[in-house]
Amino acid sequence: MRNKPNHESRITNHRGKVWLIGAGPGDPELLTLKAARVLGEADVVLVDDLVHRGVLAHAQPRARVIEVGKRGGCKSTPQGFIEKLMVRCARRGAVVARLKGGDPFVFGRGGEELLALRAAGVAVEVVSGITAGIAVPAALGIPVTHRGLARGAIFVTGHAAGDDEPDWEQLARCGLTLVIYMGIARIASISACLQAGGLSGNTPAALIQNGTLPEARSAVTTLAELPAAARDFGSPGIVVIGEVARLAGLAREALRLAHAA
Repeated sequence: MRNKPNHESRITNHRGKVWLIGAGPGDPELLTLKAARVLGEADVVLVDDLVHRGVLAHAQPRARVIEVGKRGGCKSTPQGFIEKLMVRCARRGAVVARLKGGDPFVFGRGGEELLALRAAGVAVEVVSGITAGIAVPAALGIPVTHRGLARGAIFVTGHAAGDDEPDWEQLARCGLTLVIYMGIARIASISACLQAGGLSGNTPAALIQNGTLPEARSAVTTLAELPAAARDFGSPGIVVIGEVARLAGLAREALRLAHAA
């Protein structure tokens, strides 16, 4: 009777592949059906720090899970190492699931990884995820676009500095909702630059930390008061600036009245 091949020999006999998967904004129930399916086919799972570990319930029990965390202000796994690891695993025949918070192509370096994998001749596909910039405000009752209030939205990183920093004074004049990722640590500078560009300090603004999760925290304030409100907020966080942020306060009041009735 022929012995069954072990896991290592099985994966070396097949052509490998990498899936770049968006795990959503936090709540594991916001993972897409396709993401759950391909995660269940993976031999190796590379997990970012901001991915809720609840999504790993969809992985095979025998899958090798590797932590490749990246979070602002903390020690991070080098991007080059992650790319080499994916290439090495795929060339050995493994199906690799690269799990990223939110969407891989929205401040997730998914584009860089796609190019690196293609350059190495590795098969790769992208599974889009629900980005935090939409889902996190929505959980607070904030639509990033709203007829009569915001005809569009801009997703921008607050993490960059120097030559890579967004032109905040130009963004102040765009008339669109500003959704700022990774901006809480620099919100005092961002607020000052937006006001210098002409955006009123009375513009509604919202801070949300750990959005879509039970431990979520939020504050609805104004652009001028953002720095003070953000003092006890940390990562991961989203900042929303624009008239739509006012709707979060209306939603809270409606909920309060409903509970009081």
